[in-house]
Amino acid sequence: MLGKTYDAQVCSIARTLEVVGERWSLLIVRDALFTGATRFTDFQRGLGIATNILKARLDGFVEAGIMFRHRYSEQPELFEYRLTEKGRDLVHALVALTEWGDRWGAGAEPPILYRHSCGGSLTSQTVCETCGVVEDPTEVRAIPGPGFAGTCAPAAQ
Repeated sequence: MLGKTYDAQVCSIARTLEVVGERWSLLIVRDALFTGATRFTDFQRGLGIATNILKARLDGFVEAGIMFRHRYSEQPELFEYRLTEKGRDLVHALVALTEWGDRWGAGAEPPILYRHSCGGSLTSQTVCETCGVVEDPTEVRAIPGPGFAGTCAPAAQ
């Protein structure tokens, strides 16, 4: 996880990066969401991640409320790591990151497609409540919201 270097910023992106911004974090969540991985060995085998790093990430997710530990064996005592609602809600961010990666880094064809349980394709879109889908990113502005503490200004537009 990233060090606490965003104290002076009033920004939900910075707060999110403190929890899921480390290199392995979203890959662990991806495997939990889309491959059904729940056990330490599932994550370790699927990702090839060092056990000490995996333990730290899973412990951090439990502490942050993204996952919870569920005992599935008494002898020996073994646990699964299951996503909470907070963790499952990261699906939206993963779909958006995948779309960006498909456009800018995947080559000719996307390696993974997301489908709804009905079979329909999933996309991530920025939608204005008045105008509908926003195609031009230069039309998006960041302004202080109701949770803004007022001690810092948002980034220049």
